[in-house]
Amino acid sequence: MVHVSVGSPAGTYSVASASFFRYVVRLADTGLPLRAADRDAVDVLAAIPNAFVDEDEMSGRGWRVVPAASDEDWPVLEVTPQRLRGALQTARRILWENAAPVGISALEIVSVDEEIDKVLAVLARAEAAGFSVNVSYVS
Repeated sequence: MVHVSVGSPAGTYSVASASFFRYVVRLADTGLPLRAADRDAVDVLAAIPNAFVDEDEMSGRGWRVVPAASDEDWPVLEVTPQRLRGALQTARRILWENAAPVGISALEIVSVDEEIDKVLAVLARAEAAGFSVNVSYVS
């Protein structure tokens, strides 16, 4: 089981879906030929760190990985709601356009789509309140 946590002071949501992890967070690993703009959008999803793995600080446009500050902490992807929203919307479009090559079933794509909507709601609240969001996963 994989849990992807998205949170800010304005609210949190935890996605407990292996399909969401496989087809959204790891979309860049599917081997699909992506346009440069699409690759840039989904690369932020590939940067989401595993909570139990030490990560080096790295960054991109609108995001950065913040390493764990102590033994009681874990690394997180700190990202603007707008940047993460764009990545999720791009991932959604790519999945719908490439369902067969990616190997996602009809039930899985509907489930992933519902999870994306729930994460987008968290992002809307964070954006309205002026917060960035933190994202990590635990497997």
